[in-house]
Amino acid sequence: MNTSDAKRVLETALICAQAPVPVRELQLLFDGQLTAPELTALLHELVQEWADKGVELVAVSSGWRFQSRPEMRVFLDRLHPEKPPRYSRAVMETLAIIAYRQPVTRGDIEDIRGVVVSGQIVKQLEDRGWIEAIGYRESPGRPALYGTTRQFLDDLGLSSLNQLPEVGGGASAGEAADALAPAAHGAEVTAQLSHDDLPIFRAASEAPSETPDGAPVDSNTSTVSGLPTPSPDPALQGDIA
Repeated sequence: MNTSDAKRVLETALICAQAPVPVRELQLLFDGQLTAPELTALLHELVQEWADKGVELVAVSSGWRFQSRPEMRVFLDRLHPEKPPRYSRAVMETLAIIAYRQPVTRGDIEDIRGVVVSGQIVKQLEDRGWIEAIGYRESPGRPALYGTTRQFLDDLGLSSLNQLPEVGGGASAGEAADALAPAAHGAEVTAQLSHDDLPIFRAASEAPSETPDGAPVDSNTSTVSGLPTPSPDPALQGDIA
C-alpha cells in the first residue's frame, strides 16, 4: 500500500471513530504491514494536511482523534444553543485539587478547602468519568485515594497532566479551579455537541494542546506547573491551600 492510500485509510478510520484510537489499534488497519513509527509519521503528515481546516487531528491521552478547532465553537454552538449547566464552585475546587494534587482522599480535600466535601460532589465527578478511586491510604479506615482518569484528559483535550493550565506555586484551591474551569466547562459543551446529529467530529475544548509527538502518553502522573509530582501517598504541603 502506498503512502497516499495508507493516509486515506487512517483518515477514514479516525473520522468515523467515536473515540480516540491508539496507534496499536490503528496498526490493525494494515494487518501488521506498518510499524508504529511509520504510522506516527503518517499521522504527523495528516496533522499538517489538516492545518488550514476547521478540523484538526490531535493526540490525546487515549489515542488520536479529529476534533473541531476551538475557534469553530462559536459557530457549532448555534446548532445546540441551550448550554449545559455549569459546575458549581465546590465541584470545580474539588476537581482542581484532585487534578493537581492526586492522589488525595476526601479528608485531604476537606483539609485544603476547609469545608466538608459532599459525597454528591464526588459522585458527580465519578459519574462524569473524570475521577476514580485508584487505591486506599494505609491509615485508619483506609480512605479511598482519588485521581483523574484518561476520560478527564481526553475530554479536556490533553495527552498528559503536564498540559493542565498552569497555576503558580502557593496557588489556592479557588485559583486552581479558576484555571481549570474554562477547559472543564468547554468539555461539557463538547459533550453536548457530540450528538446523534454530529456523529463524526468532536468539538475541541479550550484546554491547551500541543503537536502530537507519537503514541499516546500513558502517564497520568506527570509533574505539573511546579506542583509536587503525584505519588502513591503525597504529603499535603500547601502548594494548593
